[in-house]
Amino acid sequence: MQGLSGNEFIVILTGAGLSAESGLGTFRDKDGLWTRYDLEEVATPEGFARNPALVHEFYNARRANARAAQPNAGHQALARLQRDWPGDVLIVTQNVDGLHEAAGAQGLIHMHGILDGALCAACGHRWTAPAVMAPQDPCPACAAPATRPDIVWFGEMPYQMEEIWFALRQCDLFVAIGTSGTVYPAAAFAQDAGRAGAHCIEINAEPSAVTQDFDEVILGPASQTVPDWVASLLAQVTRKADR
Repeated sequence: MQGLSGNEFIVILTGAGLSAESGLGTFRDKDGLWTRYDLEEVATPEGFARNPALVHEFYNARRANARAAQPNAGHQALARLQRDWPGDVLIVTQNVDGLHEAAGAQGLIHMHGILDGALCAACGHRWTAPAVMAPQDPCPACAAPATRPDIVWFGEMPYQMEEIWFALRQCDLFVAIGTSGTVYPAAAFAQDAGRAGAHCIEINAEPSAVTQDFDEVILGPASQTVPDWVASLLAQVTRKADR
């Protein structure tokens, strides 16, 4: 992208490919946590209704994995971009870990929820999740034994979609990092941002299912490609300011 002024509004979508290098598995890992469970049983409202204990077992394991993980160079680079870019940078993540925040990023939209959150299925109250959750845990607000992870499951609407769509239609630059392009509505973000005039960049280990929707594609491990891209972006603005 040429002619950056530094005042551009950047929206960044991150997916599982960014956190994979921190040791957090994706749906597609051959021997990961997901392979030991049926997604219909642990990642749908219907599965939770059938066997809440199994769902809590699965998310307790995911929560432990996430809390033990550390941000990688990709997370740190995006936090640097937020800190040093003269314009606004919004990070929208499909990831339910807290690695962006651990790296110093702020104001994120967790469109699929977050592992460190608990939600009451009865009254909608939210609170910080303990390390281990169980079906009989009472809601701190209404006391109902209806505690569930504050995670968006298959068949549920992602969080803050109106805010996300608005940002996509206002941004100058849209970047998708570590996403497969197979999960909607996020898979349509590049099309939506592009129609509104944004320059769209994909940064991924391999081309996504919607790679044709992007103006540029950068391939390679996120821990290398993202820091390089951020450094290049910030250098362009620095050079312009020094003229």
